[in-house]
Amino acid sequence: MEVSFSKEVQSLRLGRGETFHGEGILAITKALLQSGVAYVGGYQGAPVSHLLDVMVQAEPYMRELGVHVQACANEASAAAMLGASIHYPLRGAVTWKSIVGTNVAADALSNLSSPGVTGGALIVVGEDYGEGASVIQERTHAYALKSSMLMLDPRPELGNMVRMVEAGFALSEASNMPALLELRIRACHVRGSFVCKDNVAPAVSTTSPLTEPAPFDYARLAHPPVTFGQEKRKVEERIPAAQRFIAAHGLNEIFEGRLGANSEVGLIVQGGLHNVLVRSLQQLGLADAFGASELAILALNVTFPLVPEQLSSFCAGKRAVFVIEEGQPDYIERDILATLHRQDLHTRIHGKDLMPATGEVTVEGLSAGLAAFVEGHLPQHATHAARGWLAANTQRRAAVAQQIAHALDAPLPTRPPTFCVGCPERPVFAALKLAQQRVGPVHVAADIGCHAFATFEPFSSGHSILGYGMSLASSAGVAPMMNRRVLSVMGDGGFWHNGLLTGVQSALFNGDDSVLLIMKNGYTSATGTQDIISTPDDEAKARAPDKQQSLVDRNTTIESTLTGLGLQWMRTVHTYRVDQMRKTLEEAFTTPFRGLKVIIAEGECQLERQRRMKPWLAKLLKTGQRVARVRYGVDQDVCNGDHACIRLSGCPTLTLKDNPDPLKLDPVATVIEGCVGCGLCGENAHAATLCPSFYRGEVITNPKLAERFVEVLRAPVRRWLQLA
Repeated sequence: MEVSFSKEVQSLRLGRGETFHGEGILAITKALLQSGVAYVGGYQGAPVSHLLDVMVQAEPYMRELGVHVQACANEASAAAMLGASIHYPLRGAVTWKSIVGTNVAADALSNLSSPGVTGGALIVVGEDYGEGASVIQERTHAYALKSSMLMLDPRPELGNMVRMVEAGFALSEASNMPALLELRIRACHVRGSFVCKDNVAPAVSTTSPLTEPAPFDYARLAHPPVTFGQEKRKVEERIPAAQRFIAAHGLNEIFEGRLGANSEVGLIVQGGLHNVLVRSLQQLGLADAFGASELAILALNVTFPLVPEQLSSFCAGKRAVFVIEEGQPDYIERDILATLHRQDLHTRIHGKDLMPATGEVTVEGLSAGLAAFVEGHLPQHATHAARGWLAANTQRRAAVAQQIAHALDAPLPTRPPTFCVGCPERPVFAALKLAQQRVGPVHVAADIGCHAFATFEPFSSGHSILGYGMSLASSAGVAPMMNRRVLSVMGDGGFWHNGLLTGVQSALFNGDDSVLLIMKNGYTSATGTQDIISTPDDEAKARAPDKQQSLVDRNTTIESTLTGLGLQWMRTVHTYRVDQMRKTLEEAFTTPFRGLKVIIAEGECQLERQRRMKPWLAKLLKTGQRVARVRYGVDQDVCNGDHACIRLSGCPTLTLKDNPDPLKLDPVATVIEGCVGCGLCGENAHAATLCPSFYRGEVITNPKLAERFVEVLRAPVRRWLQLA
């Protein structure tokens, strides 16, 4: 895995009265154990996946408590685990990344929400929203509304976050509704402390299992005709029960403010945005350094269902209330407007009319909206300092941009994300560029994963991205409309997540004449290099730590699975064999064979390879053994400044420097520090018949006696040639 939690795991054992110090997601993990969770599952991705990573690394302690931990194949399988809580008093928690994971899990969530749960069911979702997000700009809130699931959005303070996990289970059991708990990236990483409670071993667990299954009860199935009654109970029983519990246990927080709860204006905020609100209030002089606000604040730790009586009580007697909600649609603001209308309250509600309609709620964006709100309803309070701060920020950015433009005589070029240095997927797209020079442009269905970086320069390859493992399925509509075969790209993580059934099985069943390229790097690399079923085992990795792992020889799971499905055309090519990969792609596009053609591009994730090699090399160096490190370079006297190598590779360590020849103006290519010696530049030069300016060298530490002797002979010859 990308992160080791060996130290943090020890904090899970803290007991009553002891103080926990750490990050938000680790606090959530501790809260699950304090709540008596019986089973935990999930799919990796985003900081919330640390919850699952910690549980997996704490397996010995989980066994002591009787907690079952399972890494799931995808979000749908994780959501389906919660079916254990329908009949049995088992508290279960699952986790995944944001709306994209919830979309995958949607079917299971709908069928879970309809009959409802007996044991508490909690879904921890990493709500990665805004300009810095790596996913589509939607919110999970919509699923809570459509399926009548509880939606918790805890204020980012560790004690409150832990309280909301514990309350979330209790609220789920009191209302029979599964609960979504959303955590933004900042909440996952926020640091703090809280006083612990003892962990609770579940009454029913792996060490104390059930003796008999629950009696058959058709009413607990998500199946007609009982689904009609279940929908009615959502509205008539479950939501009212949840609202009573929220009010009775004070899950939403009211901060009265120095002007008092009965002041003429107030603020309603999603709990997760509370810290942003406080910082914005400080800019307006309406909150102190400790976060104490002048204005009354209703912080919604539970954003669905809202409690009408709580809203009307907070808004009664106020001239205006500002609702702070991220994204569109503005579900919360509309719900509040409807509630006040039914209560015949005429409090003026502001929200998206004063804030950016879309994107992450930032301190600056919210401060501008708050300034307008204050100017309209608290004219006695000066806002010139906040307005000046906002204007100064704008001017400072403009000045910096102007300085950069003046210094460079041109704007800075965009710097999109790219493959890691030595990534085994980069050479595949170099081969694809070369293949298209011969067969013509190809429609490429891209996918979620590291290989999606190929949509950026210099490859610019990919016409659509429609979901993890969905590339082959997404090409089914366009493939019959093309004269030339289309190409679908997916990783081995995407293959196991969704691609096997939605893509491969469907293509074989329908006889699609398409080409599928599977990046077999051995891990779900884009989410943190977690293991999958086709990851090479530890014994295979230990055999040759300095070599690229041959994933085919060690583990043939993908190949054997495809063969078992009846696939008739399959090729496996090591990714760094650029010319061989080019020829294989050309064959796939031009072969008379009609049907699905699969190319497996095999090459271990460079991050995992480097993690394996570094301690091994350090051990060799420490014991004085010979170590050879491969480096590639460019002969600056041979390079003609064409830069085709850079356009074909895109490697960050292959860049430009000034031409040493004063008669030549074009800069020459050069290989800078950071090169891992993957050899792609040389492979590209060979496959594309480029200039012969690349050379391969070895940096040898602790050379052998024979090597020292040869070097003694070579050194004077080199000096003579240099002088000549």
